[in-house]
Amino acid sequence: MNEIVFEFMSFMDRGGPVLWPILGLTIVLAWLIVERFWHFQFEFPKHLATAQADWQARPERSSWYAHLRRRQLLSELDCHMAANLKVLPALIALLPMFGLLGTVTGMISVFDVMANLGSGNPRAMADGVSAATIPTMSGMVIALLALPFATRLEHLYKRNMHDIMELIVEE
Repeated sequence: MNEIVFEFMSFMDRGGPVLWPILGLTIVLAWLIVERFWHFQFEFPKHLATAQADWQARPERSSWYAHLRRRQLLSELDCHMAANLKVLPALIALLPMFGLLGTVTGMISVFDVMANLGSGNPRAMADGVSAATIPTMSGMVIALLALPFATRLEHLYKRNMHDIMELIVEE
């Protein structure tokens, strides 16, 4: 276990200080993805059943008031499903930007070494190059890994909205 922690800390040190916010964004992104899948799988069916029972319990479904009640039920279900869905693409877009920030800070480190020691010290420059490439790679890899999950959640949202429109029907 200590070896894993040592390797992780070594990787984080090589990647520079920008790697820590990338890790934080990754944790938040993973949490939101898991939460949304959990919601669609376990929580949303309860909300849907409640809304459908409410609609079916109405004695009439064609009046102006019934129309407004239907819109309210659809809106509430939409809000339950759409919560945090817009945050996912924003975080996915932010990850490569933080990676590029790591590139800039790493290259500044390389130029600083070159200004102070000249270009004759490749080991000192390698640390800066490492700090420049690791955050970029990390941000892009995590964004690419998260993209299919965000796409799947968006698809679930759209499909469920379509199904809801067919379940809660005006007469």
